[in-house]
Amino acid sequence: MDLLYSNDKRGEFPDSWYAATADLPEAAAPLRGETRADVCVVGGGYTGLSAALHLAEAGMDVVLLEAHRAGFGASGRNGGQLGSGQRVDQMSLEALVGRDNARHCWDLGEEAKALVKNLIARHRIDCHLRPGVAEAASSAKGVRELEHYAAHMATRYDYPHIETFAPEEWRALCPSPAYRGGILDRDAAHLHPLRFALGLAEACRKAGVRVFETSRVHHIEDSAPVIVQTDGGRVTADHVILAANGYLGGLSGDVAQRVMPINNFIVATEPLGDAAALVLGRDVAVADDRFVVNYFRLSHDKRLLFGGGESYGYRFPEDIRALVSKPMLQVFPHLRDVRLDYAWGGTLAITMKRLPYIARPGRRILSASGYSGHGVGTATHAGKLMALAIRGETAGFDAMAALPTPRFPGRGALRTPLLVLAMSWYALRDRIGL
Repeated sequence: MDLLYSNDKRGEFPDSWYAATADLPEAAAPLRGETRADVCVVGGGYTGLSAALHLAEAGMDVVLLEAHRAGFGASGRNGGQLGSGQRVDQMSLEALVGRDNARHCWDLGEEAKALVKNLIARHRIDCHLRPGVAEAASSAKGVRELEHYAAHMATRYDYPHIETFAPEEWRALCPSPAYRGGILDRDAAHLHPLRFALGLAEACRKAGVRVFETSRVHHIEDSAPVIVQTDGGRVTADHVILAANGYLGGLSGDVAQRVMPINNFIVATEPLGDAAALVLGRDVAVADDRFVVNYFRLSHDKRLLFGGGESYGYRFPEDIRALVSKPMLQVFPHLRDVRLDYAWGGTLAITMKRLPYIARPGRRILSASGYSGHGVGTATHAGKLMALAIRGETAGFDAMAALPTPRFPGRGALRTPLLVLAMSWYALRDRIGL
């Protein structure tokens, strides 16, 4: 079974609120015959689009191959949160890689956040960028830990943008009985992820990138030059960038051992109108502290966009609405009678340590994936870092490549059952309050 086609129609965007509120361009033609390029990019999400754009702007001849449509995958379906730093919080990162390396990772994460904001401004991408991402705590202990983290970031990292709340102030921000408090990162942001991806794709075309859609890559020969084979054609290139994330399949065994695809799901309610204030008192995004994270925000037309629930096989569940409505109603029980107008799923990729896997799986092949739910900034930045590395500027790429990314246990057919067992255990801990 193939994740590329397990849950979606070939060359079509999913039936999401994002697709319904974006100006979808006409599909680019598939690759037919042979062509030559300086760089061939495999995958048309944030990683591949950013890499292609930065390479083309540097004067290189770039071909981008996308199996479906640019922005089709996780880049066009996610929660739209542009977070600070890395997916792993700084205190945990310090324990993992040491204080100096953790500081460098933080700086790279801040570069990623600034890069997204700059790309949106420079290319005039209308993607409803808004400031503010909050983290909600389900317990008093969780609130204390978040407040300690805010103090740590202010004193150790000179980061003044995290706001803490008295209990009544938090309830005004997020009037949910599920949470005891939280913090707000005012410099983080949220956006319409598909509009951002489509804006990057348009910027690529204007910069001269040759974009081929419905052009699935099924074989890469790491020769000199590299040969990239699709069903309808072949690209010969000096360098190849793998940017397929959870949809990489068997194109790189090295990446597959360290990066595991999982599925996540989102619903969009009917417009809430004035009742939106009973969900959020400010136009910010929220993620909570559960292992299987609940995340939500209000859309520009006052719908609640709520993400929750995961699956670890190839197929999405038959009833996504039922799956996501359960955690949504735990967070906002007063929405029981609200209509869910849209429900969709998407495939992302995680790593064991929740840090991205950036590597050179071949002599002339670079890869970045495994963003673990932090991809809006990290994926966009990883694309730029790979573009710079191809041009000989390897410092950022090498720093990210040095992060620990161990292999998942098991081989072949055993890997997914082991992942399901581990993830289910941690999800159970959430449910029973451990």
